[in-house]
This record gives sequence, structure tokens and C-alpha cells, in this order.
Amino acid sequence: MDAPVVAVLSLKGGVGKTTVTLGLASAARHESRRVLVVDLDPQGNATAGLNLAESPAFTTSDVLYDGRTGVGLEAITSTGWGSLVDAIPAERALEHRAVPSGTDPVRRLQRALHGAADRYDMILLDCPPSLGELTRNALFAATQAVVVTEPSYFAVQGAAAAVEAVEVAGREGNSALRVTAIVPNRARLRLSEHQYRLAELHAAFGDTVTEPVSERTAIQQAQGAGVPIHDWKSSGARSAARTFDDLLGRVADISGQAMAQDIAAQEDS
Repeated sequence: MDAPVVAVLSLKGGVGKTTVTLGLASAARHESRRVLVVDLDPQGNATAGLNLAESPAFTTSDVLYDGRTGVGLEAITSTGWGSLVDAIPAERALEHRAVPSGTDPVRRLQRALHGAADRYDMILLDCPPSLGELTRNALFAATQAVVVTEPSYFAVQGAAAAVEAVEVAGREGNSALRVTAIVPNRARLRLSEHQYRLAELHAAFGDTVTEPVSERTAIQQAQGAGVPIHDWKSSGARSAARTFDDLLGRVADISGQAMAQDIAAQEDS
């Protein structure tokens, strides 16, 4: 079975979407899985957090401009996280790819990544915080979507808008795409307001809502140092790592269920 392709998205900036992308990459690396992180956010935070081992020859901007089948493989570069984690980095010029262009523009990323799922155990797509052409490309290339939110007044509305975007992509041609998880990030569980908003999320989305990622200084420290959260030595880092391990388990479980369904369908036919 091909590796799961996971779009990590939010339609609101500042909720820590890249934190979840890097946390998943760290958890997968910790389990000795090969990971490709595709940075689709022109801000390039995932690129910075991965501490690239060398200056990239190509970026996601080049890949989407080119659009040839499998061209994304030429843009893969190594990272400072070691041999298990590679990246297709972002740059500011990626902003120019946020408008439709070319033939079947929402599938340019899907075509460009052809063959990548054979090389990796997981592909993570870090989306920009808006529903533009870059996020739509991610949703048409992905098999799973992880929606990131925060326990704030707009949490339910923002998560609902992201879930609707996933459902639209499903209706428009990517029928395999599913929302795997809604992840509340930057939670401070001692605050009654955060507890209330988390309860709202659970009431609206049920078991799709995961254990919240607590607000921890260790997460920002690890990102600033360009190292995986599993390698940062503090009690806060260990707690955050366990949360990302649990999220990775959910992603892997969904992938296993899909594989079982494929096998059953083949046997029935």
C-alpha cells in the first residue's frame, strides 16, 4: 500500500499548524519511519524548523510551476533531522502559485508527487492558513486531512470551515480523502475558557477531536533549534512527544483500515 499523504491544515493563522506537522514528522522519525514534508506555506516555517542540511536547488514553487508528473522527486532535499526525514522546501515566491493556472490546476501537486509514496512511509503536506489554490492542491493530493484549531471563541467555526473544505474536495474528485483528526493546539487546560471551548469542539465533532496539544515552551524551543521534539531534553518535550505519538497512531490506524478495505474489495472482485 502507498504511504498515507496527510494534509495538515487550518483556515485561520496562528493556531500552530506547522507545530503539528513537525510533531507528526518527529513521531514518525522516532518510530524509524521515512517521512517527506512538503512545505506549501510561503512563510516557510516548516522548512525553517527542519533545519535543511543544504540550500535547496528547487522548492515547492518550482514544483508547482513545472507541474510535470513526478517532478517533485527532483526537489526533495535532505534535512538536519537525519536520513529519515526529507523535505520539499518552501520560499516566498510560492505566493505566486496561490492562483489557478495551467491544466487541471488543483491536481498539479498530485501529479508532481507521483512516485513519492513508494519511497516514504508518510508524506506530510503543511498547508498555508487559507483556502486558496495551494491548500486545494494539498486536499486533492492527500488521502487524509488533519485539521488544526485552538480552544478559542472561533474554534468550532474554523474547524467546521476546514472540514467543509475537505468534504468539497471529496465531492469534486478526491473521494478517498477523509478527516482523520481535529487537533486542538496551544491548549492551557487550567483555563476554564479553554476547557469550555474544548467541550464545544467535542460536542460538534465527537471522537474526531484528539487529545489537545498543550501550550509548552519546549515546543517553541525545539523548533527554534531546528530539532525534533522527541530529541529535546525536558519534561515538557516528553509530554508533547507522547501527544504526537498518539496522533501518529491515529493516522497509521486509519491507513491500516484503508488497506484492509482495499484487500477486502480485491477479494470480493
